[in-house]
Amino acid sequence: MIERKRYLDKLIRKKENGLVKVITGVRRCGKSYLLFELYHSYLNSIGVDDEHIIELALDLDANSTYRDPFELGKYIRSKIVDKDKMYYVFLDEIQMVEEAVNPDAHSVEIKIGFVDVVLGLMKIKNVDLYITGSNSKMLSTDILTQFRGRGDEIRVNPLSFAEFYSAYKGDKHEAWKDYYTYGGMPLILNQATHADKSNYLRTLIQKIYLDDILAHNKINSDRSVLEDLMNTIASSVGSLTSPSNLAKTFLSVKNKKISEETISKYLDFFVDAFIVYKARRYDVKGRKYIGAPLKYYFSDIGLRNAWLNFRQTEETHIMENIIYNELLVREFDVDIGIVEHNYRGEDGKSKRKQLEVDFVANQADRRYYIQSALYVGTTEKRLQETNSLNRIDDSFKKIVVVKDDIIPWHDEKGVLYMGIEQFLLDESAMEL
Repeated sequence: MIERKRYLDKLIRKKENGLVKVITGVRRCGKSYLLFELYHSYLNSIGVDDEHIIELALDLDANSTYRDPFELGKYIRSKIVDKDKMYYVFLDEIQMVEEAVNPDAHSVEIKIGFVDVVLGLMKIKNVDLYITGSNSKMLSTDILTQFRGRGDEIRVNPLSFAEFYSAYKGDKHEAWKDYYTYGGMPLILNQATHADKSNYLRTLIQKIYLDDILAHNKINSDRSVLEDLMNTIASSVGSLTSPSNLAKTFLSVKNKKISEETISKYLDFFVDAFIVYKARRYDVKGRKYIGAPLKYYFSDIGLRNAWLNFRQTEETHIMENIIYNELLVREFDVDIGIVEHNYRGEDGKSKRKQLEVDFVANQADRRYYIQSALYVGTTEKRLQETNSLNRIDDSFKKIVVVKDDIIPWHDEKGVLYMGIEQFLLDESAMEL
């Protein structure tokens, strides 16, 4: 059993808050397990008996009757027999509920769907409602707006490295190698061979995620464009990109004329399906956001590697992607930092250069500037990696994360250096 403590604690905090708890995230990342196993066990531990926990996995054939919204509503209400006790209702894969016409309507046809069922159940005072959804009808931009401001989203991510290592049979160095190769989808830990892991991940991204995007957005003829776009962003993790640059790439390499608007829309489809995250650039000194180009990171690095048939498993960009994901898991707001450097060239003319900070991580009144570097073994390399950090004149902590397992140390300007494994396994290490 993998303890998803961060998400379990969120559910516990939000218990009986009057809102529907909407558990989202990329498919197969552990949402159902979190609800039906971990949270169910917690409720039992505080004295809630099974009769007051109503569970339905709507993707199971045995429960297909309840994909009718009227049958679902009747079933749940039939289970609520104690008026003075709270009932905890878990509806897994709620998007499986189909629209239906009220059979009791005499003149006007009234269609209802899962949103109507949820809103109706929320009116029952002794019901605390939890739902999960992840496929073509429950992607991120659809969720909270449909519940008219009465939804409380809990985003579940694939396993962090700490979660992965807690269930890994081997030392942390071997765990790291497997993690940066195959990622943190929970069932990866049950796959024995490279072929098993590769086939599992490829099936997820090619047959499930991509099909969901096509179905949800009613795309009938552009699958090849989506696949080519996925190839491009998977190959350029950690690199700045924009719809205009991608349009030029399609024209020059694929001889396909795809508009910037279409590319931008398709990129947002990937984001909405939780496959990739979009990171904006932030001018640290100017304190403002900058438009395109942006960076895209994969929610699970194993999915990215499998899409590329494990041809590009270089640690440089993979480390950067994993650090970005870890910061999101820790609930930071994360941007790509830009530091403008003005100087005079050899010709005496004034010049301006933009230096990049991999991540600016904000959380309430805390901020961290973080650089991902494979190594800083020479003075020249160290100065290169810290050039942008050393030109930031505020007092927030500056960190360089390297591949090697090193003893943390500070340089003469206060920059903290630490190894990737310590950074991922010990959240307090950022405060050293």
